[in-house]
Amino acid sequence: MRKYIRRMMTMLAAITTALVMVAVPAGAALADTTEVSGVANWAEECGGQTSDWTLVIEGDLVGCWYTSIETGEELPGGVYVESGTETFVGCMNVDGEEACGSFSTTYRFFGVFDEDGTQLFGKCHHPIVEGTGTGDLSGVTGRLGFLDNVDTGEAHYTGHIRLP
Repeated sequence: MRKYIRRMMTMLAAITTALVMVAVPAGAALADTTEVSGVANWAEECGGQTSDWTLVIEGDLVGCWYTSIETGEELPGGVYVESGTETFVGCMNVDGEEACGSFSTTYRFFGVFDEDGTQLFGKCHHPIVEGTGTGDLSGVTGRLGFLDNVDTGEAHYTGHIRLP
C-alpha cells in the first residue's frame, strides 16, 4: 500500500507541476509582477468570519483567506480532489508599500490520505479571478500555489501577483 501511495504522490506532483507550467507561461513573471510567499494557518475564524476552510495568512500577504468548497471527490488509494472558490481579505506588501483590499480565486486541491484519514500530501492551485479585486487590489491578476506541511499543519504559499 505504501508503494501505491508513493506512486500516487509522485503522479500528483507531476500533474500539478504540469498544470502550473501550462497555466503560467514562462514570461508570466514580468517586471510589474510581484512574487509573494508566506504561511497560512488554519483557524476557526479570522476577522470575525468563518468559512468551510478559514486561514490566517502571513508573509507578503497578511489577512484572512475564506474558502467555499464546491466539489470534493475521494478517489481510490486515498486520493482526494476538491475545488471551490476563495476570498482573500487583507494587504499585500509591494516594495515596502501596502496594497489593501480583497480578491477572489478558484482553487483545485489534491491530497493523499492513508487508511485512517491522516494527510500524507496536499497541494492546491489558486488562479485569481479577474475583476474580483477591491480597494488597492482592484484589477489584480495572478496565481498562488499552496503546499501543505503535513508535519506542522501549516500551508506554505508562493505565487505571482500583478497589480494594475
